[in-house]
Formats: sequence, structure tokens, C-alpha cells
Amino acid sequence: MAGQFAAYQNEIYLQGLAGQVPPFTTDLAGLEESARQRLGPGPFWYVAGAAGTGATARANREAFDRWRIVPRMLTDATQRHLGVSVLGARLPAPVLLAPIGVQSILHPDGELATARAAAELGLPFVLSTASSHTIEEVADAAGDGERWFQLYWPSEPDVCASILGRARAAGYRVLVVTLDTWTLAWRPRDLDQAYLPFLRGVGTAIPFSDPAFRAGLAASPEEDLPMAILRWVQLFTGTDKSWDQLSFLREHWDGPIVLKGVQHVDDARKAVDAGVQGVVVSNHGGRQVDGAVGSLDVLPGIAEAVGEQVEVLFDSGVRGGADVVKALALGAKAVLVGRPFAYGLAHGGQPGVRHVLRSLLAEFELTLALSGHRSPAELSPEVLLPR
Repeated sequence: MAGQFAAYQNEIYLQGLAGQVPPFTTDLAGLEESARQRLGPGPFWYVAGAAGTGATARANREAFDRWRIVPRMLTDATQRHLGVSVLGARLPAPVLLAPIGVQSILHPDGELATARAAAELGLPFVLSTASSHTIEEVADAAGDGERWFQLYWPSEPDVCASILGRARAAGYRVLVVTLDTWTLAWRPRDLDQAYLPFLRGVGTAIPFSDPAFRAGLAASPEEDLPMAILRWVQLFTGTDKSWDQLSFLREHWDGPIVLKGVQHVDDARKAVDAGVQGVVVSNHGGRQVDGAVGSLDVLPGIAEAVGEQVEVLFDSGVRGGADVVKALALGAKAVLVGRPFAYGLAHGGQPGVRHVLRSLLAEFELTLALSGHRSPAELSPEVLLPR
């Protein structure tokens, strides 16, 4: 249908006739500076910061800038259809909300607000293990919305199995396993503020509400918070896993499994051999390895190598609708957007997230149409030229 999401543009202009303007900028690339003015340095840099010198975060944006869209004319693009199927779910657009933890440092409602906004628009919300709210609370907030669960893999099998069981029981359909954050990178912006939310008991709602985790404590988190924090930090950081350990997850999750953090073609092939259903080409938004490749640079090779066997999703550096077009053209089935919606949350809770997502979707649809395409299926590498 024409204007399914692009109608937000007309809505904004019509509101202008009544003297109303958007609650904050529609320029998603400008949200970071706007959010910086609203947040304290600890919360802001926890979201905006990157590993080391920030070279990988910059590389993500530079990778997008190396590709240019070549518009085509007279393609009958008046009518568009943005829907795609991803891992068995029909989505209204090829966009998901990336897993971001500790969202209550941005707004008191945190993940509850984000889940509600995603459900309003029919977009999948990926809940982080480091949520400020429990698995069940976020599921209630999401209602019938498509929801996936992201796992920071605990080193204690009973705790891991318990968390996975809760997520499945609460209706989370896809498991997203983050591979690149088994320990925290050197992040100067966080270190300079000595700011790590987990050590303050933020982002621990899921383990602290988990019976298997609580069973391993001498006293409950309510009675001895520092000891509970220490135990959890030791469980989800500091221990790398191996490919043969993926069998444990398959034993305890009967839905699709996606591996997030894949940057090398050989790792993508190993994921196929391991029997998972998808990979997310991602470098954690530049937060883990300084001086690494931009995710978009490695996307085409990975998509070519395994795109016929597993779903290839993309994450890291998406800041606007043109970025979505480029990632899809280079082989992604869908993209995950992270920091922009987090900044929207900081600006206005659920309405703020909704504004950011509607802006992104409108820009994506308009860019798709004005470049001469009617659906994501029409995008291919031929749509782009290297700069």
C-alpha cells in the first residue's frame, strides 16, 4: 500500500498548520547530541560510548558512506509493500528493535515503554538479558507483539536453562545469542565516570527474579544486594564459550536460534554447521573491539556465503532510512536499530520511541520509493555504487 509508513510525513506537516511541531527532531543522526543535553554523563555515554578510541563505531558509519544509492525513474513505485517474512513471522517492515539493556537509565519505564511502542507498530522487540524489568513484565507490556529474547549466556547451566524456560513460557519466539560480549571491552567513557549500571543493581531484574539464580545465593538480593550483584556479574562475564556448547542451547530452546556478533565468513559457515537459523552481522555498535571492521563492510560476503541457508540480519550503525535500504541491498533480510530508539526513549518514553520508529520507517519507505523500488525484495547490490 502506498504511504503505509510515509504518511507520517503528511501527518507532521498537517499538524504544523495547527502550530504543532514534532516533539523532537526527525533527523535520527542528530538524536545523539539532543539526548546528550537531556541525560547525565553516565547514562549518556553508556549508550553513546564505544570501545577504545571509538574507531569501530566510526567505521560503521564510514562503511555506509562508502555506498551510494542509484535512483531509477518511471518504475511505477506509487504502490509499495514493505512487508517481509523473517524466521517464520510476517513483519510490516524489515526492521527490529535491537537488544539494549538497562533502559531504565534513560527513562523510568525502560523496556516496558519500548516494548509497547514496538507492539504499536508491529515491529519485533528483542529483550536484553540485562533488562531493567523482568521477562514476564515486558511480555505483559508487549501484549500480542512479536518478541524475541537476547541471551548473555550465563556460565551456570541451571541458571541459563531457567532463564530460557521463562522466556519461552512468556511467548518470546526467537533466541538471539550475543557472542561478542562474554567480557566487557575497555570503554574509556564508562571508565572515566566509573559507571557500570549492573554494579548499582540496574539491569539485573531478570536474574534477580530467577529461581535458579536465587537458589544459589546465601541471602536474597533484597537482603544482600552487593553479593547478588557480584554473583551475577561473575556468571555473565568472563567466560568465553565454544561452538560445541551451542548444543546446550538447542536442548533448552525449541524455537529459532540466531547468533549475534558474526563478522567473519568462516564463523557464519560454522553457524550454519551448528544448525542455527540465523546470524546477525554486528560488532555491537563498536562497543567491544576497537579498530575492527565496519559491519556493513563484511555483510555482502557473509550474505553471499550463507544467505541461502540461514537468515542474515544486520546491526551496527543504522541511523536512517537510507541505511536500511543499503543494508538490505547488500544482503540483509532485516536490520536491527538500536541507539536511535534509545535516544527516543530518553526524550519521551513510549511516545519518544514511537516517534523515532515512525520517522525511520517513513524515511525508509520514501527512500525506497524515490530510488525506484516498490518492496524490499527488489533491492540488490545493483541498486548501489561504491563511492
